[in-house]
Amino acid sequence: MKRISPLPVCRMVLAGALAIGGAAFLSGCSGAQAAPESTFVLLDGSRQTTADLKGQVTLVNFWATSCVTCVAEMPKIISTYNKYRAQGYDTLAVAMSYDPPAYVVNYAETRQLPFKVAIDNTGANAKAWGDVQLTPTTFLVNKRGQIVKQFVGEPDFAALHQLIEKLLAET
Repeated sequence: MKRISPLPVCRMVLAGALAIGGAAFLSGCSGAQAAPESTFVLLDGSRQTTADLKGQVTLVNFWATSCVTCVAEMPKIISTYNKYRAQGYDTLAVAMSYDPPAYVVNYAETRQLPFKVAIDNTGANAKAWGDVQLTPTTFLVNKRGQIVKQFVGEPDFAALHQLIEKLLAET
């Protein structure tokens, strides 16, 4: 009997979900995996690395100011951040390389984004995180620095909140 590798199955699930036009919700086809080593350049010029994410539950959201779904989900991302930040939750919004930096800065300032915003001007972060090309693509990282969920499209925020609460409760 031939054994099917989980990776092609994950790709088939993603392709099927995208073909249908709905948001794909990947439930960690191969289990939790370490978040890729990355250095993010924040709007204030400071840097944050993947290692800095450890010890807290973090939402890493790849987005663009030109992405209608990204802009539509941003108030929910802000609300989620505000709801859980005091409990050890953080958010990092990573603007795609094709997004003009002036647009990202303007968006972050006019919407008063309360969390860290990075500009992936070379595309290295998107490449490291699985060659992200579709926005929004969002990763939920646990306290140990492992990706536990990936969302392509807008997440189901009720389910996301349940998962965040579960991860925050872990020691």
